[in-house]
Amino acid sequence: MLLMMTAIPMAAAVIGAALAIRWAPGELFAAAVQHLAAGVVFATAASELLPDILHSALPVSTIIGGFGGIAVMLAIRNLETLVRGPVGMLTGIGVDILVDGLVLGIGFAVDLRTGILLTVALTLELLLLGLTSVTALREVFPRPAMRLIGVAVLAMMLPLGVLLAAPVALLPEQANLGVLTFGLVALLFLVTEELLVEAHEVEEKSWVTALFFVGFLGLLLLDEMMR
Repeated sequence: MLLMMTAIPMAAAVIGAALAIRWAPGELFAAAVQHLAAGVVFATAASELLPDILHSALPVSTIIGGFGGIAVMLAIRNLETLVRGPVGMLTGIGVDILVDGLVLGIGFAVDLRTGILLTVALTLELLLLGLTSVTALREVFPRPAMRLIGVAVLAMMLPLGVLLAAPVALLPEQANLGVLTFGLVALLFLVTEELLVEAHEVEEKSWVTALFFVGFLGLLLLDEMMR
């Protein structure tokens, strides 16, 4: 079940890359998808991960997991800064997808519904990554087929992250909560420091901004229908 669900966002990354090779998406389109994905990811973090953390009453685990997540996210940002050019960008994308896999594995370890909702959120994110990473790969691989293969290789970091998160379900409650808080920080970092920051680099339209709330409300409705 878990491997089947993991295949969905992986396929979305490859589909996004194939679309970008055939048809280069404009900045406004990319910003629209970023807003939509940000809304879905934010709703998943708020509705699925945050309540479990708040109701656990284990502040030490929350602090350790939260600050651990902050440290890892800032380390990823510094890595992208230190390694410039296409290699740096692709390294950052690969690490981001690996962390996404960790979060997805954590979600399934917590609850099947949480894992499914995270799959929806990460499918949109990897679709966007597939659309945008082709540009960086063009400097490394001039042939379109090689660029498509490159995106597929990057997408393989997702199941690797899921496998790394597999032992989470076996951890004691305190450690499990710390890992859950790490996942929450990773998702919020993705929304606030990546998706929305990049989306705001272009001149926005009102309907583009509204897509954040469409994604947010859409995920909440999906969550309610699954209960």
